Amino acid sequence: MLWLTVALALGLLLVALGHVLAPFVAAAILAYVLEPAVRWLHAHRVPRALATVVTMLAAILVTLAIVLILFPIIEQEVQVMRARLPELAASITGTLLPWLRDNAGLDLPVDAASLRAWFSERLAGHQGDWAEALLAYARSGWGAALQIAGMVFLVPVVLFFLLLDWEQMFDQVKALIPPRWREPTMALANEVDTLLGRYLRGQGKVMLVLAAYYSIGLLLAGFQLWLPIGVLTGLLVAIPYLGFALGLTFALIDGMLQLGVLHGLAAVAIVYGAGQMLEGFWLTPRLVGVSIGLHPLAVIFALLAFGSLFGFVGVLLALPLAAIFAVGLRHLRSAYRESEFFQRDQ
Repeated sequence: MLWLTVALALGLLLVALGHVLAPFVAAAILAYVLEPAVRWLHAHRVPRALATVVTMLAAILVTLAIVLILFPIIEQEVQVMRARLPELAASITGTLLPWLRDNAGLDLPVDAASLRAWFSERLAGHQGDWAEALLAYARSGWGAALQIAGMVFLVPVVLFFLLLDWEQMFDQVKALIPPRWREPTMALANEVDTLLGRYLRGQGKVMLVLAAYYSIGLLLAGFQLWLPIGVLTGLLVAIPYLGFALGLTFALIDGMLQLGVLHGLAAVAIVYGAGQMLEGFWLTPRLVGVSIGLHPLAVIFALLAFGSLFGFVGVLLALPLAAIFAVGLRHLRSAYRESEFFQRDQ
């Protein structure tokens, strides 16, 4: 009853103060990811404050480098795609559909003029840039403006203090646990930490390897935007299936626009098909592991469910809560199998 009451209170708090808690939750997740680097520097006789500043600066520089490299190219490419999608529709109806009819016997009832008109109509009202959309979102209400300001300015401040005082805060929370519960609670917390740490570290390695693979593969295939598409696809694999589908769609559109319909489809099929085999049969089993308890479907469900319940904060908390839930289910299953009810013969 105590833990159910605490969970209910936390759920109500997330619903009521989700937009306020978002920067704090984001900073806490970043602190969890970056704290091992601070701890390593501190163990090598670097003062904790200096180790925190160095780690934060390195993370900020890496993030800015990725954004500054990818954002202008992606924005330019989106504008090109908007302008040439009707042309792509004409190429599909003029090249791909006759090929399917002659070689596969598929006669699809698609009207080229209607398809081009549909694309032109859908794209006509979406020519505003992303900055205008962001400003419109900020002007839509004080809650949205506070959320944007908090994420931009408050997250680094909260992150600094969390990294600086991480060990002291952990010790203070540990001291609040009743002595009779301290050992089993810390055992569960260490198990969740191990599970989540292995998952995050493994996924980070998979993302880096796949970003390099897709970039090199698209470069060899002749893509002009091989770097942004490859890096985006590698980074988006953190969202199982959905991220890969988004990167694949982006590559298909760009490939068919640049290389032609059939050539683009063939190049993307080879590069992304081999990438899926590389990820599924070698990278994920070796770098992430199959015994961590976080199935990709569970991650997707957690993202959708917690995002629907608690908004952006729910999306941020989806992975940690899924890890806790996986550990809890594992212990619940063990307790059930060891119970008298399960082991009783009759």
